Amino acid sequence: MINGQVSHWWEQIGLPAARPTLNESLEVDVAIVGAGFTGLWTAYYLKQADPSLRIAILEQRHVGYGASGRNGGWLTNTITGGREQYLKSHGRQAATDFQLTMNRTVAEVIRVCQSEQIEADILPGGEFEVAYNAAQFTRLREFVKDENSWEHTDVQLLTQSDATERIGVEGALGAAWHPHAARIQPAKLVSGLARVVESLGIEIYENTRVTEIRPHQLDFVGGQVTAEFVIRATEGFTAGLKGHKRLWLPMNSSMIATEPLGADFWDEVNWSQGEVLGDFAHVYMYAQRTADDRIAIGGRGVPYKYGSRTDLDGQTPEASVKGLQEILHTLFPQTRLTNIDHAWSGVLGVPRDWAATVGLDSHSGIAWAGGYVGTGVATTNLAGRTLRDLVLGRNSDLVDLPWVNHQARLWEPEPLRWIATKGLYAAYGLADRQEAKGSSHTSPIAHFADLVTGKR
Repeated sequence: MINGQVSHWWEQIGLPAARPTLNESLEVDVAIVGAGFTGLWTAYYLKQADPSLRIAILEQRHVGYGASGRNGGWLTNTITGGREQYLKSHGRQAATDFQLTMNRTVAEVIRVCQSEQIEADILPGGEFEVAYNAAQFTRLREFVKDENSWEHTDVQLLTQSDATERIGVEGALGAAWHPHAARIQPAKLVSGLARVVESLGIEIYENTRVTEIRPHQLDFVGGQVTAEFVIRATEGFTAGLKGHKRLWLPMNSSMIATEPLGADFWDEVNWSQGEVLGDFAHVYMYAQRTADDRIAIGGRGVPYKYGSRTDLDGQTPEASVKGLQEILHTLFPQTRLTNIDHAWSGVLGVPRDWAATVGLDSHSGIAWAGGYVGTGVATTNLAGRTLRDLVLGRNSDLVDLPWVNHQARLWEPEPLRWIATKGLYAAYGLADRQEAKGSSHTSPIAHFADLVTGKR
C-alpha cells in the first residue's frame, strides 16, 4: 500500500512538471495566493472577462497540492453550513436563490470541462446518502422532510428496497438522493484547469511561499508582489499566513482507495451511475466508484493537529486506515479480502461557524474565498465567478448572495481548540457507536457536540 505521496489522484496521473519559482519582485493587476480550485477558477473567469488583466498565481508547492488534489471527488450542490443560517440575516428568498445558484454551479463546472476539453472522469449520477441503523434512518427522514420544504433541492426519499436496488449497501434501511452531483477525479480537474489558465496567459509560480498578505501587496520568500487586488485562496493552509492563525481551522480528512474491483462485485452492488455515496453517521464518510473501478472512501481520521499544523505529503496513521477499512467492510462486506492500494490525507478550512465565505475589502484590495468544510469542489467555482464580479465592480446576482462578505468569529486560542476538537470528534464517534447498538433516536452526546461546535 502506498501511504501519502499527496493522493491517489496524483499518483494515478503523475505529479505535474515543476513550474517556475518566483525569485524577484513583481507588479501585476491581480495576485492570487494558492493554485487550487479557488485560485484557478478566479483567474479563469477574470481573464475571460478582461483579457488585458495581468494575473499571477503564487503557490507554495505545486498546482492542486492541497484539498483540490486530495478530496473525495464530490461535485455537489451543498451550501456550506446549510441554508437555514441565512434566514435571519437575509430572508428565505435569498437562501432559496443561493440553493438554485449551487445547482447551476454543478452544471457550470461540467460545462466548462466540456468546452475546455478537460477530461476529469466526470459522471453525473447524483448524491446518494444511506442510513444503515435506526437512528440514522430517523435523521434521514427528518432531513428529507426539511429538504422538501425548500425549492430547488429535488431530494427523494428512497425506501429500503429502492435504496438497495440502486446501490447495494449492506443493511441499508433507506436513502436520500438528489440529481445535482457528479463524480470527478479531482487531480485531473485541477491539472486541466491549470493548463487552460496558462493558455490564457496567466502566470503560475510554484514553490513560492507567501508569508503575509497586506493591502495591495503580498510578501513571499524572495520578494514582494504589488497588485491592485490580492486574493487569498489558501483554504486549509490559511493558518500559515501571518495574522490568520485563528481564522480557519485546518481540519484533517483521510482517504483510502481499494485495488480495482471485478465485474462480479459491481454487478452485485449495482453501483454504476456515478452516484457519490455518503451516510448519516455523525463521523460521516464519503465515497465514490472511480473511473477505473476502485472504491475511494474517506472520513475524518485524526481531525486536527495541535497548533493548526498541516501535513506535508498526506502520510496517514495506520489507525485512520483501519478505521476507513472498517467502514468499507460495513457497507460492502464483499470487500473484506480486498487490498487497499493507497491511503492519503489532507486539510480543509473550517470557519468557527462552519459557513464558507467570499468577499472583497475595496480599501485594501484584499479579497478572499474559502472555509468550504469539504464542499469546495463546486463552491470554488461559484467563488471564482463571484470574485470576478467583485473585482470588476459588477452589480450581479452573485455578489448579492448571502455568503458574500460573511464574517465569522475567530477560533479559540490553543490549547482550547485542540482539546475541544479532539474531544468533540471523540464524542461524535461515541454517539455513532451507541446508535449502532439499536437506538432509534440521535444520541444526546451528538446533540451536545453539535451545540458546542456551532452546527446548531
